[in-house]
Amino acid sequence: MPNIEGTYELTASDNFDEYMKAVGVSFFTRKIAGALKPTTEISKAGDEYLIKTISTFKTTELKFKLGEKFNEETADGRKCESVIVMENDARMKHNQLCNGMDLVLYRDFTDDGMTITLNAPKVVCTRVYKKISDKL
Repeated sequence: MPNIEGTYELTASDNFDEYMKAVGVSFFTRKIAGALKPTTEISKAGDEYLIKTISTFKTTELKFKLGEKFNEETADGRKCESVIVMENDARMKHNQLCNGMDLVLYRDFTDDGMTITLNAPKVVCTRVYKKISDKL
């Protein structure tokens, strides 16, 4: 079972622009976001998780408890109703309902990193992160 807490750095991204286009992100924002190499920090305090994504453009934070709905504002400003669950010891499933669109993100963890698979209607994007440190 990998330790999911720690700091991750983006190393590869496939089909991100098409994903952003499919979910309604503007051309300008897509061009900026596509050029960024964000760092993601994941921590847990009690039963509350914090996923913090840091870039030179914007920093976002998701605070949540597994299995509980919460309101989320994405980095591009979309308002979503979300719920995150652990499907197993190494996979986090993140359901979003944004502007009437059902989206699913999977975070798959290994000892060395994390792969995020973003699913929108007719588009799948994969983003690979290398783990650069354990617990914060």
